Amino acid sequence: MKQKQQILLDRPKKSLIPEYLEKEDTIAVLSPAGAVPEQDAQDAIRMIEDRGYRAFVMPHTFGSYSQGYAYSGTPEARFTDFNNALQDQEVKAIWTTRGGYGCMHLLPYLDFGKKKHIPWIIGYSDVTALQSALLREKNVCSIHGQSLRKASFGVNSDAYEAIFNVMEGEFPNFEFDAYAQNRQGAARGQLIGGNLSLIYALLGTDYSYKFKKRILFIEEIGEKLYALDRMLMALKLAGVFNKIGGLIIGGMSQMGDVEGDEYDSPYSTTAYNLIFHHVKEFDFPVAFGFPNGHIYDNFPLVIGAEVVLQVSENTSRMLYV
Repeated sequence: MKQKQQILLDRPKKSLIPEYLEKEDTIAVLSPAGAVPEQDAQDAIRMIEDRGYRAFVMPHTFGSYSQGYAYSGTPEARFTDFNNALQDQEVKAIWTTRGGYGCMHLLPYLDFGKKKHIPWIIGYSDVTALQSALLREKNVCSIHGQSLRKASFGVNSDAYEAIFNVMEGEFPNFEFDAYAQNRQGAARGQLIGGNLSLIYALLGTDYSYKFKKRILFIEEIGEKLYALDRMLMALKLAGVFNKIGGLIIGGMSQMGDVEGDEYDSPYSTTAYNLIFHHVKEFDFPVAFGFPNGHIYDNFPLVIGAEVVLQVSENTSRMLYV
């Protein structure tokens, strides 16, 4: 018997889409968190230029500052680069070189100014903190997608192509394989989320996402299973799972303690089972296996956009509306 799917309507204020890019527009390149050797980003900078855009490298992009972690600069240097890029009338996009750790340092100093159009912000992992703050404060969409420095596991070149396509006005719809842990159903709402550690870290702050009737996306890398459990418990205790309209799970890679096939899998079965355990008591649709996260197939998500999530027996779909 075919399951009847009900669309749950979301009513947040419609988010603003940054201006779409045209040839010769400027894309600022910066490092808001961890340090990046210059040679690690040169191929990506050439990629930007080959696409017909101007790459403007901010002053501290390839800097170095150590205080318990290898940052690209002091907090002041990093938020100065970021704010200057935000307020530059010529900058139409800000593409981060990497995540790592450090974006939370910038949050109290973000200055969106009076610029009419806020640029696209592209990145993932630690950059989730900036994307959450942007949506919360200015209700502007951003791109949770591949940073400019390629990770050790590489990146599908089609993922970069998809990011350019989004910035040029073409939003991709996704159909992906069904997982045993899925829960069938459908929901419509504003897409939020990113790296689970940052969603967890921002709970209770003025920079946290709003969750009511939203479609929440989560991904993670390199966490022990008890740490994953703790983050999920925090979301549950904060009432997140009572509020959201749907859940999408992307990459869960290098999770747990023992290296091997399970550890190296981009979609850890053990991590997926743990997530399923925490959300099985709720009734929103759940789709595992989305191609985004610390994985080779890291395709972009437009955070803040309106989407429809459809989860059926044989497939899952996420569609922009």
